[in-house]
Amino acid sequence: MRHSYHLEKHFLERAGWLRAAVLGANDGIISVTSLVVGMAASGASTQTLLVTCVAGLISGAASMAAGEYISVKSQQDIEKNDLLMESRALERHPEEELQELTHIYIERGLEPELAAEVAKQLTAYNALEAHARDEIGIIEHTAAQPLQAAGSSALAFTVGSLFPLVAILLLPEQALEQSIMLVGVITLGLMGALASYVGGVSAWRGAIRVMIWGVIAMLFSYWVGSLFQVAPV
Repeated sequence: MRHSYHLEKHFLERAGWLRAAVLGANDGIISVTSLVVGMAASGASTQTLLVTCVAGLISGAASMAAGEYISVKSQQDIEKNDLLMESRALERHPEEELQELTHIYIERGLEPELAAEVAKQLTAYNALEAHARDEIGIIEHTAAQPLQAAGSSALAFTVGSLFPLVAILLLPEQALEQSIMLVGVITLGLMGALASYVGGVSAWRGAIRVMIWGVIAMLFSYWVGSLFQVAPV
């Protein structure tokens, strides 16, 4: 007989890199666009805006990579320490750990006899994996991946920062401030919709949510920049 297995691809499997990528892309668009808009409102020249945008791109991407790596690495260290602690407990008190696992399954709805048998079989198969998953909550799909998070975040930030950079290079200088803000809002909407689609939620909701926060950040930066009037160089 031929057996077919229905293997579902759940959205949670994308959580690690998707979270970092969404954060990086949105931050790249919002922070660099807001930075450029604020400088433009102060009266800075187009050349100054271009240099500011490039500097924001480089420093922001490096900061995102470093921040994500340190943050997720800390999470990974905690997970490793918990696994080490659990491994020692399994070596020293195997019967108590078996009872603990049995109690977990009883609380989840299994009959005591069935819970004891499930705990016994899973312990025989891979005791540490069973305790990591059902006691601590560490599973393969959501385990911390520092390098993946850092790379995704830095790359996404760079991509997001390219939109205001291209806008400065291509759009007319006469209406540069408004054009950069418009490009920023549109790209934020597209990024928000794409991230929501990949995450399995409403694209419109994700787009509107990130656009609102982007507009708030840009208007605030514009207001602050307008307080400092400088002569174009």
